[in-house]
Amino acid sequence: MVKSKKMQESGYEKLVKDADVAGEMIRTFQDEKQSVVDDFEKEKKRFRNGKISQSALKSSAKKSNNELAKLDKKIKAAIAKVNVLSSKIKTFATKQRPKSIKVNAASAGKPPVKKKPVKKKVAKKPAKKKAAKKKPAKKKK
Repeated sequence: MVKSKKMQESGYEKLVKDADVAGEMIRTFQDEKQSVVDDFEKEKKRFRNGKISQSALKSSAKKSNNELAKLDKKIKAAIAKVNVLSSKIKTFATKQRPKSIKVNAASAGKPPVKKKPVKKKVAKKPAKKKAAKKKPAKKKK
C-alpha cells in the first residue's frame, strides 16, 4: 500500500529554532557594536570638553576598533551559520516533495467486480428423421 510522506516535525522545528537563535545573535552583536560606537562618541565628547587627553582618546579608539573587529567576526560567523541552517532547512523541506499517486476503485479495498462470461446459446439442430428400421431377413427353412 502506498503511504504519503510525513515530515519529521521535531527535526524541522529544531532547525528552525537554531536559525532563529542565530538570527537573534546577529541582532545582539549589532546592538553591542552600536553600544561600542556610542561609548566612543562619549569619549570624543569628553576629549572636546578637555576632560581627557589625546593619548587617552587614541587608546580608547584602539580599544574600540579591536572590539568592533571582534564583533564583526562574530556577526560574520553567525551569518554563515544562518546560511548553513537555511540550506539544511531547504533540503529538509525539499525531501517532502510530493510524489504523484493515482487512486482507483480497485484500491478502495473492495474486490473488483468480475464479469461473468456470457454463454453463447447454441441453436438447436433440426431433428433428424429416423430411418426406418430394417426388418431382419427371414430365415429359410
